[in-house]
Amino acid sequence: MPLSEHEQRLFDQIERSLAEDPKFASAVRANDPRFHARRRLIIAAFVIVLGLALVVYGAASGQVLLGVAGFVVMLGSAAFAMQSRKRGQAPDLKSVGGTASRRTRQGRKGSGGLLDRLEDRWKQRPEGQR
Repeated sequence: MPLSEHEQRLFDQIERSLAEDPKFASAVRANDPRFHARRRLIIAAFVIVLGLALVVYGAASGQVLLGVAGFVVMLGSAAFAMQSRKRGQAPDLKSVGGTASRRTRQGRKGSGGLLDRLEDRWKQRPEGQR
């Protein structure tokens, strides 16, 4: 159902006032999971470079443990970056004061384990095979 001209003007006015409010913009940005994921990716990239520097320095100075520690730092940071990227691509849905949430595997049909699927097949077999 389309909005009347008066309702559309009111809606546009509310939208402009919200867009101009810096407090509102910072509150929305603070709750945006993509913003946090992007920040975590930047931190992870910096730590990967730091780990690479440790590996190079450890190899150049002959300190094997320092090189191994640098590699472990790089590996952990890469795992952290991949996890952050995954979270940024599929943010959780949240409703202000509501109950909206992201669909989980438990809610989908056929998401049970092997035994559940086998039991379903057993129950759905034709009558002549019993």
